[in-house]
Amino acid sequence: MTDPVQLTADLIRCPSVTPDEGGALVLLESVLTNEGFECTRVDRGGICNLFARWGQKAHARSFGFNGHTDVVPVGDEAAWTASPFGAEIRNGVMYGRGATDMKSGVAAFAAAAVNFVRETPPDGAIILTITGDEEGDALDGTTALLDYMANNGERMSVCLVGEPTCPNEMGEMIKIGRRGSMTAWFTITGVQGHSAYPHRAKNPLPAMTRLMDRLASHELDQGTAHFDASTLAVVTIDTGNPATNVIPAQCTGTVNIRFNDLHSGASLSEWLHREAGQVATTYGVEVETRIKISGESFLTPPGPLSDLVAKSVEAETGVQPELSTTGGTSDARFVKDHCPVVEFGLVGRTMHQVDECVEVAQIEQLKAIYKRILTDYFA
Repeated sequence: MTDPVQLTADLIRCPSVTPDEGGALVLLESVLTNEGFECTRVDRGGICNLFARWGQKAHARSFGFNGHTDVVPVGDEAAWTASPFGAEIRNGVMYGRGATDMKSGVAAFAAAAVNFVRETPPDGAIILTITGDEEGDALDGTTALLDYMANNGERMSVCLVGEPTCPNEMGEMIKIGRRGSMTAWFTITGVQGHSAYPHRAKNPLPAMTRLMDRLASHELDQGTAHFDASTLAVVTIDTGNPATNVIPAQCTGTVNIRFNDLHSGASLSEWLHREAGQVATTYGVEVETRIKISGESFLTPPGPLSDLVAKSVEAETGVQPELSTTGGTSDARFVKDHCPVVEFGLVGRTMHQVDECVEVAQIEQLKAIYKRILTDYFA
């Protein structure tokens, strides 16, 4: 049997800080190829990705797993009590960057898939899509894998993303959707002048503070059936002005919006441009607006896929999971355009932190959950 704990440790020892592959996908390709999976590297734009399939191409029933092996930087290595890439186990806990997010999840679904097809070869296909660009720009990761599948007649009927989804207790939460995410950068330009003669200048700061207040004070909505209320956060206002007797010519400000299914990136962009235009007119300044939409909100309505996962989670943990759309974004935002998708994984308390770690028993438990999901899906 493929040991998910050993595989997790081997993956952690690969220094795959995004966008470096670090040997993680090479390792997985070797393991999966040796177990009869047909593997294809789908590298694009300097990003390494792996597509693996067991079973017939374009089978009517194909279960997909999605995950990533890239990790965020370790930060202050001196603050770690264990080597970030050592996979040290202390008191039943494995330490290392990616231990939670999400090399353990990849190891668990890879081991579950290998062991399942070895024991009970299903009438169908199992597809693993693993990227090295989830923690980065995500332009050439899962999107490249989905493009490859579309161009080569590959298809997942449903997909499970193995991101850590549980806040505190194993089994407590399944993600059936995600809020959309977007960032807007504003640059307001006026006229520089002496602070003793403000009438000779055109101060961009009052315009910026007014714009930020208008945006932050506006109630976007009160939430929907499956989503919390949308939020807008002012994340920075900058002038770079060290002088107390100079009115600066320019000021910049940035906001981040997490939005539910009442909105789209386009509708919110229109609102932001409109608000910026009103402030520009009122204060007689120029406002330049730049917007990046990282992902649209989406929902996989409760139904057969979420029921399948919830049943397996409860069977292995004794916990009835909550169906949630909370948190940030994930690569499920890309997969949802290909097939129904949900997310389930480990407790994520330490992800991206110093001394990121995972309970060894949870890795085994996650593999058992994934294997039960496969068993019930192909039953």
